[in-house]
Amino acid sequence: MRKNRLRELWAEGQAAVNGWVSVPSPYVAEVMSHQGWDGLTIDLQHGPIDVPDAIPMLQAMSAGDAVPIIRVPWNEPSVIMRCRDAGAYGIICPMINNRDDAERFVGACRYPPAGYRSNGAYRGTIYGGADYLEHANEEIITFAMIETREGVANLQEIAETPGLDAVYIGPTDLAFSHGHPPKHDNFDGPVAELIAHILETAHAAGIRAGVHATRTDYAARMIADGFDLVTPTSDLRMLTGAAPEVLGALKTS
Repeated sequence: MRKNRLRELWAEGQAAVNGWVSVPSPYVAEVMSHQGWDGLTIDLQHGPIDVPDAIPMLQAMSAGDAVPIIRVPWNEPSVIMRCRDAGAYGIICPMINNRDDAERFVGACRYPPAGYRSNGAYRGTIYGGADYLEHANEEIITFAMIETREGVANLQEIAETPGLDAVYIGPTDLAFSHGHPPKHDNFDGPVAELIAHILETAHAAGIRAGVHATRTDYAARMIADGFDLVTPTSDLRMLTGAAPEVLGALKTS
């Protein structure tokens, strides 16, 4: 089976830099996959992408080296299994609030006896290889999003869930749920303290930690602080960020 490069990076003591795709376009996904990202996440939660859109995007991404990841819209087993069968090498699941949520999520990602995933990886075997079934449980990465007050309160039992590989922090919902303004890139303050606590708890439980960002300097800070995966930007943010800069240099009032 094709090896998961994220696992290899982690074993080498390196952090992974993850790209983010929210435009439902195979061409955009293909271009992004050739830019040098370690992983590349297709976002099915916030945006106009559904599973049928994601499949040709995964196909386009397979020409590049980025590890294909999907953020599913919810902790719903049928969607998780469809994304796994389509060839996703990592699944980010939102709103994991307790041990039961985590077990349900992990179970949908793993074949028996480690889980209850159904056999039928129609494209997983093409992307991963003929021996996909034998090795998928050990290669695919499960990320539980920690982004609520309940999730933080139950963090230790979530992090200790068998088969869970990593947590992934959604900083704006994390802030929302704790009564703070929703913002990315929390260099200091109460949300930064929560993020540090999540990182420490995940590592103490022997699993990895990832975080969402919008600024390169903040992403670099998170890597320096010990995060195993950072997402510094997205296709849409790069598009909307670059256009005003160009227009501002060329247009006058």
